[in-house]
Amino acid sequence: MASENDDPACKRWPHRIYGVGNEPDPRFTLANERTFLAWIRTALALMAAGVGVEALNAAAGTGPDPLRTSLAVLLLLAGVVCSIAAFGRWMTMERALRTNSPLPPPKLAPILGFGLGVIGLAALVLLLISGF
Repeated sequence: MASENDDPACKRWPHRIYGVGNEPDPRFTLANERTFLAWIRTALALMAAGVGVEALNAAAGTGPDPLRTSLAVLLLLAGVVCSIAAFGRWMTMERALRTNSPLPPPKLAPILGFGLGVIGLAALVLLLISGF
């Protein structure tokens, strides 16, 4: 007689994902994991860009520049949001795969797309103001 603890789904985290539905095709689960890792790479790139902008601000030797610092903070915040939302997206997709329900629309893509557009405009303004 198998107890609840013998169920392989109970040993996998997060339990609220693996405790529902059926095991999907491994190809779909692995594709979902690759997508999650792509979002994490994007988050790391955004955070590295934020640190780089702030490092340039410090290396310029002209004192603190609030525009560059603001741009660095925006990039770091975009990276943090992307990282947090990536895990939520992975969980939502995995649950949809396990319950054989339609995949939800990508909520992170428009936020990141428009957010990076705003950050790009801020960088352009910064370049025009600082004279390249």
